[in-house]
Amino acid sequence: MNQLTPRQIRNLKKQAHSLKPRVQIGRNGISEATFANIDKVLNDHELIKIKYLVHKAERKTITAKIADKTGSHIVHEIGNTATLYRRSTDYSRRTIKPGKP
Repeated sequence: MNQLTPRQIRNLKKQAHSLKPRVQIGRNGISEATFANIDKVLNDHELIKIKYLVHKAERKTITAKIADKTGSHIVHEIGNTATLYRRSTDYSRRTIKPGKP
């Protein structure tokens, strides 16, 4: 997995600013079903926001675990929201342009 450059991260943050959270992590925490859901949403949208309703203290470790398991990049973490990006392998589904490296 290639690292994102600061320029690409900045561009992805701009694109993610107006997005609504697609996944919410609640009191049940993270399970295999949650990982599968996040993987599906990443396949569909490439750039997603995750909202933490509880488990706010463990947010950074949970986000790192999600990124590792789904093969995505952590673009931004602020407050109780994390933004993840994973480039689609299907060229026709690529809608997010991370910018030049």
